[in-house]
Amino acid sequence: MTSSSDMIRVVWGTGSGPTAMSSYDTALAAAGVENYNLVSVSSVIPADTDVEAVGTAPDLGPAGERLTVVEARATTAGPGRASAALAWSQSVDDGPGLFYETAGEMDREDVERRVREGLAAGQELRDWEFTEPRVCVESNRAESGTYTTALVLAVYGDSDPII
Repeated sequence: MTSSSDMIRVVWGTGSGPTAMSSYDTALAAAGVENYNLVSVSSVIPADTDVEAVGTAPDLGPAGERLTVVEARATTAGPGRASAALAWSQSVDDGPGLFYETAGEMDREDVERRVREGLAAGQELRDWEFTEPRVCVESNRAESGTYTTALVLAVYGDSDPII
């Protein structure tokens, strides 16, 4: 059985606020990771790792600790639309895998198409036999006078002390 620290959870959220940072913080809260310091990594999934789309993260440790993530994030000022997508595929037989992320001011269909194209290009670079891709998309409109952030994160394990 895989332990919590050997799991990657895919979480997502959107948020709106009076500033770009407040909309980002609200989107992080919707995903359940607002109390951590995020450290972004490139997009390789280690072998023998379960990836589970959970929506909102469970308790991953004390506030202020470090979380390792792959992040797809878009913020826009209204009126407009922010969309983020994360796609992944693992190699067969519990080998390594890839995440690909795309985000921007575009609609849900466009961000999903682009992230699928990116993942396919990344798969072509590797000599691995991949499983079928999975995709999570988050998209929301920004009303005039507000900022909106859409994000999808792959959270690697539990939090670690930062100090």
